[in-house]
Amino acid sequence: MSIKMKLSLFISLIVTVVLTLNISIYYITTREELLENAEQQTRIIAKQIGATVEVSEQAKQLIEDSIGSMLRMAAIATAEQLPPKIADVTNDQLTQISKQLTIDHISLWKRIDNDIIVLKSSDPNELNMSSKSWDYWYTAFNQLFDGVPVTIPQGQKLPNYWSGPYNFATSNPNIINKWGNYYDGTTDYMINPYINADMLLQFEQKIGTNAMLSKMIKDNDGVLEITGFDPRFFGKDPILKIKQGMVVHNLDVRGVIFGQYVYVNQEADLEQMNNALRTGEMTTVKATISGQNVLKSFIPMSGSNNSDYVIGITIDQDAMEQGLNRQLLIHTLISLGLIAVTLVASYFISGFLMRSLNQVLVTVNQIAAGNFGTHIPISGKKDELGLLATSVNSMSDNLDHYMNRLKDSAEELRSTKEYLESFINHTSDAIHVSDLEGNVTQANKAFEDIYGWTAEELDGAPYYNIPSGYEADYIKLLKQVLEGEAIADYETVRLTKDGRMIDVSLTISPIRDGRGKIIAIASISRNITARKQTEEVLRRSEKLSVVGQLAAGVAHEIRNPLQTLKGFVQLNKSKGTLNEGHLDIMLSELDRINFIVSEFLVLAKPQVTSIQPIDIRETVNSLIVLLDSQAHLNSIEFETAFEAELPQVMGEPNQLKQVFLNIMKNAMEAMQDGGTIRIEIAKGDDKGQVVIRFIDQGVGMTEEELQRIGEPFFTNKETGTGLGLMVCQQIVANHKGKLNFYSQLGEGTTVEVILGSNYKEA
Repeated sequence: MSIKMKLSLFISLIVTVVLTLNISIYYITTREELLENAEQQTRIIAKQIGATVEVSEQAKQLIEDSIGSMLRMAAIATAEQLPPKIADVTNDQLTQISKQLTIDHISLWKRIDNDIIVLKSSDPNELNMSSKSWDYWYTAFNQLFDGVPVTIPQGQKLPNYWSGPYNFATSNPNIINKWGNYYDGTTDYMINPYINADMLLQFEQKIGTNAMLSKMIKDNDGVLEITGFDPRFFGKDPILKIKQGMVVHNLDVRGVIFGQYVYVNQEADLEQMNNALRTGEMTTVKATISGQNVLKSFIPMSGSNNSDYVIGITIDQDAMEQGLNRQLLIHTLISLGLIAVTLVASYFISGFLMRSLNQVLVTVNQIAAGNFGTHIPISGKKDELGLLATSVNSMSDNLDHYMNRLKDSAEELRSTKEYLESFINHTSDAIHVSDLEGNVTQANKAFEDIYGWTAEELDGAPYYNIPSGYEADYIKLLKQVLEGEAIADYETVRLTKDGRMIDVSLTISPIRDGRGKIIAIASISRNITARKQTEEVLRRSEKLSVVGQLAAGVAHEIRNPLQTLKGFVQLNKSKGTLNEGHLDIMLSELDRINFIVSEFLVLAKPQVTSIQPIDIRETVNSLIVLLDSQAHLNSIEFETAFEAELPQVMGEPNQLKQVFLNIMKNAMEAMQDGGTIRIEIAKGDDKGQVVIRFIDQGVGMTEEELQRIGEPFFTNKETGTGLGLMVCQQIVANHKGKLNFYSQLGEGTTVEVILGSNYKEA
């Protein structure tokens, strides 16, 4: 999706959100306003109803009181025409008086025992009717018979007279009558005239409360019903009476006292009605009754006779919100139209604004394609797009400059890479790189030539060429490298692919990443087998040279014991016998000849290399015995200073004898005028070290000669080759020892040999 389309959609989305918020706020506020108006309308209707009910009830009560007063006058007139004893009165008399007074009927009540019964009546259905079960009617009757004022709250009370509310007749439940009850004590019965109450019901229907309510419902759209609730009886089981086999409700004991109650939700309505009575304020609740959404309000009211009642008004919520929903639909359609217009307009406006950005995009694409140095035409724009174009132009120039430098660097790196690859692949040293797990990641051609493994065989795989007995040294080297140390010119032995052991010189270095963390190990192996063999030849040559030089001394050393043996043999020839003492001397001289010849053969004859613990004192003492005769010929004496307890060192005895013999012979040759050669053997600074010092009293050396000691073919002797000390240095180095020289011209020379116990056969 293009930026232009995104921008159009984004603007349209903002407009949509704004319009949606506007419609939502309008809908919510208008709806709340409608509810407030509905509540206000309900209060107004309730006030109107209250006033109407008050007036209607007063009018109805006035009519009912007028009828009651008329019935009292009829009762007084009846009393004047009847005898005081009920036994003297006939039903026909009551019928004639009823017609005369234009009332429906007259009944006479008499109190007998615990009941008040009709004994005479113009209506035969009234005869023998009991009032004992008539609640407050029975109470009023007894108070009249007792000659006291009637105190019950119901009905009309006049002197000697009480008229109850109109109700269904007990004798004929299909008729609603209005009764009057008169007793002044002049008769033994109570006169009860009554008339039909249809006129009261007609008043109620035509001009009474219900008629007014019907008109209000008709005049107020949305009002479904108006109901008057009597809190004393609403929600309770209705009081039912069975009169002449018919079940009837008492008209003076009703939960709904006026209006209709069609939208019934009795439990919720009872709760809201009680809340209204408790708080004295109108309560409103929403409900769904019979699938219709309604708004029900309950307003507490007070009647003229201090009787509280509640007016319930039910409003059609759907009808009330119909206009609001219509407005919502109109606003929604208008908003959709505005959104569509906004989308189209923003699309074209975005296209206009994106024109400059498209130029930037085209130029950036050209730069991305490698056309560095491409510029965006700028026509004096100082806005954000102008600044962006300027920055892109600068970036293009910089990229062009850096790319040229990068190409030069890449060419230089390529040349360097080719040079290094050529160097690595053509060097005679085996080079390989392995990761920290020992897997070979790279190896050159010389590696294959020396060890036999090809790069393809080792690609990402480990290899093991450590001979038995050298594992500890390998682990030590690996630990040093992983700790960051570099190993240089470490001579040891390794195995080839076919199992051959070769002498190698190792240089091992850690490879680090940009953060300095060791990630691999680089090893360079140089095959020094030929050099080792050459060194061995040199050692043997030097040894033979020394042996040749010692021949004269050895011959002299052997001549003395031979002269002794010759003398004893001549003595034995002349005398014929030798005593035991002479034989012991002869055996001692023979042992001395055997020791000298054995030592001479050890030096002269090639020996199998054998690494073993060596007592340096015994080795030095054996050489002193060997050189003692030659030393005496040159007026030289040997002086020794050996510590009592010395550690044994690991090494090859014959090679160490060659080193010591070479040093001692050089010391003797440097002492042309004789003197003393002091030999000291002591413990070294490190554990297991032994230090051997040869101190002569010879001519000494200059600083230049001291610096060149060990160089091949360097010598200050007329017949020397200059290889003796070089061979000695190699032997000591192979024993992981040190060979140090200290000398001053005219003051003699000190040669220090430091040996340890960590020598391994190379």
